[in-house]
Amino acid sequence: MKVFNTLTRTKEEFVPVDKNEVKIYACGPTVYNFIHIGNARPLCVFDVLRRYLEYRGYNVKFVQNFTDVDDKIIKRANEENSTFEEIAQKYIDEFWIDAHGLNFKEATVHPKATQNIDEIIKIIKSLEEKGYAYAVDGDVYYRTLKFKGYGKLSHQPIDDLKSGARIAVGDKKEDPLDFALWKAAKEGEPYWDSPWGKGRPGWHIECSAMNRKYLGNTIDIHCGGQDLIFPHHENEIAQSEAANDAPFSKYWMHNGYINVDNVKMSKSLGNFKTVREIAQVYGYEVIRYFLISSHYRSPINYSLDIIEQCKSALERLYTCRDSLDFAIKNASKDIDDDEEILNLINSRKEQFIKALDDDLNTADGIAAIFDLVSDINTKIINKEVSENVCKAAASMFDELCGVLGIVYNRKSNDIDDEIQSLIDKRQQARANKDWATADAIRDELKAKGIILKDTPQGVTWVKE
Repeated sequence: MKVFNTLTRTKEEFVPVDKNEVKIYACGPTVYNFIHIGNARPLCVFDVLRRYLEYRGYNVKFVQNFTDVDDKIIKRANEENSTFEEIAQKYIDEFWIDAHGLNFKEATVHPKATQNIDEIIKIIKSLEEKGYAYAVDGDVYYRTLKFKGYGKLSHQPIDDLKSGARIAVGDKKEDPLDFALWKAAKEGEPYWDSPWGKGRPGWHIECSAMNRKYLGNTIDIHCGGQDLIFPHHENEIAQSEAANDAPFSKYWMHNGYINVDNVKMSKSLGNFKTVREIAQVYGYEVIRYFLISSHYRSPINYSLDIIEQCKSALERLYTCRDSLDFAIKNASKDIDDDEEILNLINSRKEQFIKALDDDLNTADGIAAIFDLVSDINTKIINKEVSENVCKAAASMFDELCGVLGIVYNRKSNDIDDEIQSLIDKRQQARANKDWATADAIRDELKAKGIILKDTPQGVTWVKE
């Protein structure tokens, strides 16, 4: 497998640091609001990464954090006459509704910043002792220019970074590029005791501390949205490598931006879409499909037309899978296996793996699944094939869709005795050429949410 490494700007062979375990850290949400589709893209994309690595036989330790204390959380708490703890927990709960709806596989660990204050203080103290951090009136800053590799992830020369930085009036920093590791408590804000007085952690240090605590000094993959490359991930590297005297992450993977109707999504423009509001109309699975339907590094465009296309694509997948169930049920056990079809089915797995081995190319992976669907529709559905061939096709379909985390809302194929009795009566009416009765029963079943389809192998049905 090859992945594009933001650090080197090249596609590299993926070789884990420890052959027995792949360690991945994904930056999680700051929990002060519902997640939007920009938040959901890395959630779904790197969920596929984790699933695929496990599919290929790796043992994966996946950590995704919650930032549960932050200026935005405190602001929301003040607006709602609440506490920061209540706001954070409220939106963590809302996050899980959306994440589970998107079929996100829970991480190995979901640490919270507030649960790791001791580790955060410990790493800041080590940075201070090494001369990488300095305290001023209860604040602690990182001495950026002391870290010689600063800018290596964002590939920006230090002079360019300095020219874009400014020191505000009254700022206590030694240099414009220095950033806060610890913030002295302000009136009415939450705080924790520390060697520098009462205060709370800066944003960047949280991830460095939780990375080290749960995954160790050097991890395999650090991932997140493209917007986090600078300054967040750049600052994480500076903190972690200075504190640990070791490389921080071997590979860095970043997903592209989302546009809405061809305009970059942003809260300032008011064009951002929450996962919840889209799901209320289209359901969660359409959102997941949309977010993985393009290569993860490419920008993607959200529009109603594109969402409708994704909905139609999923319906085609569900129809194929339901047709396979019917084919299995009605297949002959006396027909020999067709080796040509079995080989064709297996070739789609090779096609799928080749796609995802190439920097997690989910777009080509989906194409492989639809090629399999085409094979099933032309060579299996409504054809005389063995039960084993039908089952092999269904198994391959489920296997590949499972890696992408799609087609996870299949309805039960069980129907009650009353519905089955009506289907049987209609079949008898058709055998007797009593078309009026057959049509009346079809209409009755449709009113009950059962849609019939007549095939050469018999009648099949789907629930609306």
